[in-house]
Amino acid sequence: MRTAGRLAASVLEMIGEHVEPGVTTEDLDRICHDFIVNQLDCVPAPLNYTFGRDQPPFPKSICTSVNHVVCHGIPSPKKVLKRGDVMNLDVTVIKDGFHGDTSKMFFVGKPSVLAKRLVDITQECLYEGIRQIRPGAHVGDIGHAIQSLAHANRFSVVREFGGHGIGRRFHDEPQILHYGQPGNGARLEPGMTFTIEPMINAGRRHVKLLPDQWTVVTKDHKLSAQWEHTLLVTEDGAEVLTRRAEEPF
Repeated sequence: MRTAGRLAASVLEMIGEHVEPGVTTEDLDRICHDFIVNQLDCVPAPLNYTFGRDQPPFPKSICTSVNHVVCHGIPSPKKVLKRGDVMNLDVTVIKDGFHGDTSKMFFVGKPSVLAKRLVDITQECLYEGIRQIRPGAHVGDIGHAIQSLAHANRFSVVREFGGHGIGRRFHDEPQILHYGQPGNGARLEPGMTFTIEPMINAGRRHVKLLPDQWTVVTKDHKLSAQWEHTLLVTEDGAEVLTRRAEEPF
């Protein structure tokens, strides 16, 4: 898990210089796919992944969610990045059977004041959730901390999607809600691995699924942001398995 997490983080560190006006999200997918397969000797977990029988396989190697896209945006040659866009780039790699799952927000040129604030607060929501992790704590402690910070800043929390257990399986128990009450939910134990990935909206929390059966957008078309890490519960706290060199912990 440590190896998979480190390699997933390296994809986000690599791709930053390529995020610029005029680039398509399919360009970013191609660059990431080549890096994951040929440089890291990993498998891109999203490619051909499906949650169930009625859902088509995901057709690309990464998710690119731009502006009001909440999650699971499909890279496309038609989606050309422009100045002022904000984008979440979500990467999951498989190395030796284990998954590393992480995402980061990117600015295309200079963001608006609202976009910068939303992205910054969403990242702090992730960090505040991580601070709750310790043996004996509950999943609800994580969700409550995230929800409290988001609401204090007049943002809303998407409820339809959350974090998840991860290891040999891409999505496993426990489910990590990004809202809730302290003391509720599964109790955390050393050795557990899961993701925290808050999706925070500038407007209302409500979302809708597009006809492609993957792309999720805000109903009011206002901005959304997301950050994600894969975490390990240790004897005295949390280890961030997908930490990037730029981060403070």
